Amino acid sequence: QVQFGESGGGLVQPGVSLRLSCVVSGSIISDHAMGWYRQTPGKQRELVASITMTERTEYDDSVKGRFTSAKDNNQNTVYSQMNNLKPEDTAVYYCMAPAVRDLGWWGQGTQVTVSS
Repeated sequence: QVQFGESGGGLVQPGVSLRLSCVVSGSIISDHAMGWYRQTPGKQRELVASITMTERTEYDDSVKGRFTSAKDNNQNTVYSQMNNLKPEDTAVYYCMAPAVRDLGWWGQGTQVTVSS
């Protein structure tokens, strides 16, 4: 089993930045693409950003130009730099390797609340 430990969330005002971190057990981030997902009450988790083994990144249109994904294979850590946060970014954020997302290894996530 792989463990995902997200951190870095908080309550911030619109326009502020946050940096999320996700420490992952084992070496899965060097062997698999990783994704940042978010979930709001009553909705399914949605993939908003991903980073491949070769560090190619993709973003949902809702966060493109504001979120940046990165990873440190040596630290088994994935990052999401979130700039110019908006109220609609309010959600619980999770990291996960899409290849194993159906195995139920989700972490607790980290809450991001954007409110004035």
